[in-house]
Parts: sequence; structure tokens; C-alpha cells
Amino acid sequence: MSDDVTSYGLLKTLEENPGLSQRDLAKRLGVSLGKINFCLNALVAKGSIKINNFRNSGNKLAYAYLLTPRGIEERARMTVHFLKFKVQEYERLRAEIEDLQREAGQNLLRNSHE
Repeated sequence: MSDDVTSYGLLKTLEENPGLSQRDLAKRLGVSLGKINFCLNALVAKGSIKINNFRNSGNKLAYAYLLTPRGIEERARMTVHFLKFKVQEYERLRAEIEDLQREAGQNLLRNSHE
């Protein structure tokens, strides 16, 4: 998974679940804990998220990853980008499926005449 895809997944997930741990984020996004940490640090450096720390009921230090206005804008921009990419991918797959269906139909027709 590329860093852009991971960053988009982080922004999208954190917008709804700012209190998730890095371990939970890694599991949800299917990437390593190290990659989550790297991408979170990059998003903080870009000003897309800020980290608030607080103590939870277990008396352990916990964090909330909050999207900044810049992070919200970036997530929206990335959503449009990924939507365009997925539509193009869908169109390519649809055309490939149609070709395969035609080919399979021709093979069935040939085999029935033998």
C-alpha cells in the first residue's frame, strides 16, 4: 500500500475515530505499525493532523489524532483523486470483462460445431 493510500486511509479513519491507537489503525488499514507511525508523523509535519494526549481510565497515556482544517481539505482532495482513479480502473475492468465474455462465447460456439 503506498504512502498516499495509507495517508488517505488514516485521514478518513481518524476523522471518525480520533482515539484509535496506532496498533488499531495498523490492523484496520492492513499495514505495519511502523508504516502507521511514519505516515502519522508525516501528516503531523504537513499540518494535516495534530496529536492531543490525555490519560485514559487505565492511567496510561493515550492520544487523540485530530484532523486540522488542512487535513480535512486534504482528505476531501484525496477522495476526489481516488474516486477518479477507481472509476478509470472500473472502466478498464469492465472492458476487459466484456472482451473475455466475447472470447468465451466464441469458444463455446466453436466447440459446439465440432
